[in-house]
Amino acid sequence: MAATQYETDRTSGEGLRGGRARARAWCAGLLFAGVSVVVGCRLADSDGVTPVPQLLAFLPWLLVPTGLGLAFALLGRWWFGTVWGVVVLGLLAWFIEPYGRVAEPSGAPVAHVRVLTSNVEFGRAAPALVPVIRRERPDIVFVEECDYACQDLLRQDVGGDYPYRRAVAAAGSKGSIILSRYALKGTDGVRGQMGMPGALADVRGHPVRLQLAHPKPPLPGQVALWHRELGRLRAFAAADRTTPTVLAGDFNASQDHAGFRRILDTGLRDAARLAGSDRTPSWPARTTPTLGAQIDHVLVSDEFSAAHARFLRLADTDHRALLVDLTLHVRQAAATRP
Repeated sequence: MAATQYETDRTSGEGLRGGRARARAWCAGLLFAGVSVVVGCRLADSDGVTPVPQLLAFLPWLLVPTGLGLAFALLGRWWFGTVWGVVVLGLLAWFIEPYGRVAEPSGAPVAHVRVLTSNVEFGRAAPALVPVIRRERPDIVFVEECDYACQDLLRQDVGGDYPYRRAVAAAGSKGSIILSRYALKGTDGVRGQMGMPGALADVRGHPVRLQLAHPKPPLPGQVALWHRELGRLRAFAAADRTTPTVLAGDFNASQDHAGFRRILDTGLRDAARLAGSDRTPSWPARTTPTLGAQIDHVLVSDEFSAAHARFLRLADTDHRALLVDLTLHVRQAAATRP
């Protein structure tokens, strides 16, 4: 009788342990499957479909579910799952590395240019932006979601220091403005559902193309529109590779989005990366720097170097402002044979 009871208890215990192992393996498999879809799209250089574009913005934080899945796989002694998790973890670590090349300009420096970009969220953060502009004294300011009241406030409070402006006057998120200490010549800008003005600046006798970026965000149902507008920004970047260029604003995209990387593939470089801040998050401001994505960027052509990049918190906006110190270098002429 006692032996029978012992066998029953042993079988019951083995069944319980086996059930726990299977449950842990299932949990690991579900976590790995979800992360693998996102990583697979990153590997295929694609932004996929909802919810992949939204999750790609937070790619580094996918290390958390991957690590949790590895713990479940090890506890459940699921060796195939353990190998799966290690592969996914390795790919994530690889993709977290900065994208694109870094090379210092070889020409002589001719001008130092401080650039500020800020999404003021329907104009609400405009009063908080004014003292930042006065304190930091940027040479060029890109302001997204700057409505009528925001533009009036900036003209009134800092217009004397920034006599040159290019704006798209509109309500809500569609308004935007470029403020400059340098003389500006208007350009057509980039077409989009939200205002994206452009200009040609005279920086100490050197022409510099300026373009504000603010494509629609990749919300469910408008991912295709987001891609089209990123494509138009890429077309702008590729249209002229001989004139120094600054393309800045809220891109609603990180370096883990294929649409954004295609802009970098034209030869533009992310100033935050040049300054050593390539993964510093700018959105959402309420959770940065603990959790967030860098979707606000200052992209520059290879005539520029960058020394500092700071992400500044402003009241009443879900974005942190980005302030970068750039140096413009003259492009060295190609040597000619006698």
